[in-house]
Amino acid sequence: MNSKTQFGRYVWLAFFVATAMFAGGAQGAEQGVLKATLNNGLRVIIVRNDLAPVVSTAVNYFVGADDTPPGFPGTAHALEHMMFRGSPGLSATQLADIGSIIGGNFNANTQQTLTQYLYSVPADNLDIVLRIEALRMRDLTLSASSWQQERGALLQEIAQDLSSPFYVLSTQLRETLFAGTRYAHDALGTRESFMKTTAPQLKRFHRTWYAPNNALLVVVGDVDPPEALKKIKAQFESIAPRKLPARGSIQLRPVTARNIALDTDLPYTLDVVALRVPGLRSVDYPAVQVLADVLNSQRGPLYALVPEGKALGTQFVLDALPQSGIAYAVAASGSTRNATALQTELRNVLAEVAKNGVQPELVDATKRAARRELEVQKNSINGLAAAWSRAVAVEGLDSPQEELRRIESVTVDDVNRAARRYLDLDHAVTAVLTPTGSGKPISSGKVTREERITLANVKPTALPPWARKAIEDLKVPQSKVHPVVTRLSNGITLLVQPETISNTVSVYGHVKIRSELTEPAGKEGLSDIVEQLFSYGTKRFDRLALQAAYDELGADARAGRDFGVEVLTEDFERAVALLGENELAPAFPEDAFKVVKKQVLESVDSRLTSPGYLSERALVAALFPKGDPAQREALPATVDAVTLEDVREYYRAAFRPDLTTIVVIGNVTPESARAAIEKHFGAWSAEGPKPPTDLPPVPPNPAVIIAVPDKSRVQDRVTLAQTLDLVRANPDYYPLQLGNTVLGGAFYSSRLSRDVRMSAGLVYAIDSGLQAGKTRSVYSIQYASDPQNVSRVHAMIERELRQMRTVPVTSGELQRAKALLVHRIPLEESSISEIAQRLIGREVLELPLDEPTRAARRYLDTNAEQVRAVFNRHVAPERLSRVSQGPPPQ
Repeated sequence: MNSKTQFGRYVWLAFFVATAMFAGGAQGAEQGVLKATLNNGLRVIIVRNDLAPVVSTAVNYFVGADDTPPGFPGTAHALEHMMFRGSPGLSATQLADIGSIIGGNFNANTQQTLTQYLYSVPADNLDIVLRIEALRMRDLTLSASSWQQERGALLQEIAQDLSSPFYVLSTQLRETLFAGTRYAHDALGTRESFMKTTAPQLKRFHRTWYAPNNALLVVVGDVDPPEALKKIKAQFESIAPRKLPARGSIQLRPVTARNIALDTDLPYTLDVVALRVPGLRSVDYPAVQVLADVLNSQRGPLYALVPEGKALGTQFVLDALPQSGIAYAVAASGSTRNATALQTELRNVLAEVAKNGVQPELVDATKRAARRELEVQKNSINGLAAAWSRAVAVEGLDSPQEELRRIESVTVDDVNRAARRYLDLDHAVTAVLTPTGSGKPISSGKVTREERITLANVKPTALPPWARKAIEDLKVPQSKVHPVVTRLSNGITLLVQPETISNTVSVYGHVKIRSELTEPAGKEGLSDIVEQLFSYGTKRFDRLALQAAYDELGADARAGRDFGVEVLTEDFERAVALLGENELAPAFPEDAFKVVKKQVLESVDSRLTSPGYLSERALVAALFPKGDPAQREALPATVDAVTLEDVREYYRAAFRPDLTTIVVIGNVTPESARAAIEKHFGAWSAEGPKPPTDLPPVPPNPAVIIAVPDKSRVQDRVTLAQTLDLVRANPDYYPLQLGNTVLGGAFYSSRLSRDVRMSAGLVYAIDSGLQAGKTRSVYSIQYASDPQNVSRVHAMIERELRQMRTVPVTSGELQRAKALLVHRIPLEESSISEIAQRLIGREVLELPLDEPTRAARRYLDTNAEQVRAVFNRHVAPERLSRVSQGPPPQ
């Protein structure tokens, strides 16, 4: 759960109500789409998508930060949290258990004018989700005690965001650009407002705004739309509508130019030029959208700062609200670079575009990319639900197709007029975020603090009768992923998965390279230089010509160790030809090498004092012995030692077809996919022996405690970790995953979440995970807390781990863990990109391609004693190393 607040991480969204498009009963003008308005005013959109036996739901309430009472800016966000604390007929623990049992893919977010509740579940559990959402719409339990507990988690979320330089910047920009309006504050809330908020206040807020006539329900997935509508009516139509309060408009004040300076823990300097631009309701908004895409083009003048060596990276970000918005031009540089000079470059680019306009061909490229993106939305079930929610609930459109129509109607003249009017540098807010080191890591030995801790009741709550089917009679799900496998003569492994859900084809490639094992000694950082040089053209095309060729196809492409392209089906052959040339014949031009080498050196030098980087290095040092490949580190001297010949030799030695897996997935036959890959990748050959690709096994790590100072954070970010004497092929992997699900891998229903978050309110989130590789594995737990609670939470975790080693989990807990892991399997096949990446991952780990099906059988056959035994065998709480980043922990 979160508030949509962080600049660079979240997009601020908004909406305006468009009731005309839903007037009357069911509609189905678009194939596979059914729209309806229930008698109580609830608007419904159902979209059929049978990529996987999965359904995603999004309940969009038209209430957010704009609607909070004066003096209580986080009310909508607080209520979003309390929606997970139970309703009459459904307790908080039941809700948490059900969410995990049906796959654990649920969340919520609060935006400026919208609050969303999201689920993705196996399609046969749609009725369970609808029952949950109807109960929550009707009423909440919302007791004073439950609010007091949840308030602790909210305060930790505030501390988390206040520790983010992006959030701090976004807050100051809002206060400046939207001064005196409700847009001046976001949805997060403040410590002060939450401390004076009461349960009755939240109850009133729910009764005021959470009404069927103030909501849009989007359902996307493998459903029959008319049957799904019957289920929706059965759950929701008896909920009475409510009279909604009037909504006001905002009166924007003139913007006064301002300069903002922030010290941060980032490993780079950020220069920002922020401008107020039209909102979603403006007729100029589509032109501004296209302008933003043009400014993000790799053929545009903003990105040109990168190949010119003036910036490490650039971006133009558009965050739109209903009546206004913010656009940011952003450029990154190393900590030693003159920030004033880069700020001047940013302003010069924007001034030039405002004066002389944009390149017409970039407007055409934007439209071609938009056509592809509309089709690509269908390649993810929850992604398509998000697209429909954004188009209708946020942008007030009829459908995602209408957004494309608006973009296609924009002319070059429209874009140039928008540039002249809104790239107004006389009223811009500029910011410089400067990295500031906070000191070296401090080792403090082993934890000695002991506490008397009462653990949460591990006995699961009985489920309501209507939810029990999700846990009873668990079966191995039937996978729809059955790729055609071919080993090409040059060693490439080709996997083809035909899918007809959209008119697109996606290619995903991976070369199995371990830079820790393949970079020459004393030239660490070489692989980073090689990766960045792939975008600088081929032996036939220079950088701009190569990008123009991709743009002609509307393609999204990348080359390097991980390469791929995404295009409309009719452009598949030409896209594979370009990708093959990009991957097999990179130019590695000398002038580009000089620029990129300098940029990598600058990045490496800047990060050496970054608390985030120092935390990563501290964890590596804690887990792996001296001399281990993981300990290798790029330093300014090693980057400076790299030559252009090193680049070319590294490419020849490491980039090999016999270490490469390619997945082709989409609207294509296995025969045509193989023909295209053979034609354009078949000439690729390997030279010499294969380089090593497997890291050596590691011994058990000793426990150490390391604190990395970070004066920009108000909250400590903590990782507990240890190496395991277990690898992915070990049968113990499966009971250990089940046990981890019980302990910390099931969100609200896990033991750690109930102990540390829900009962004690010490953290906003706590997660545990097993990273199992071919030769080594790491078990880790992450959380963030106030400094005075770091050791307390650590002690609670160790106590839970000891119990996992000595006492078998309950049968109820085990059954719930099995249900989560089994139900998660179809969810992992509900997106084209996730299918492809998981197929590649299995190839890299040398696992069977049907591993999820085999895993399901193992999970279902595992008993509680096996879980206890593997925890006792492999997990040692006394060997947990702890690395914290932030104020001195206590």
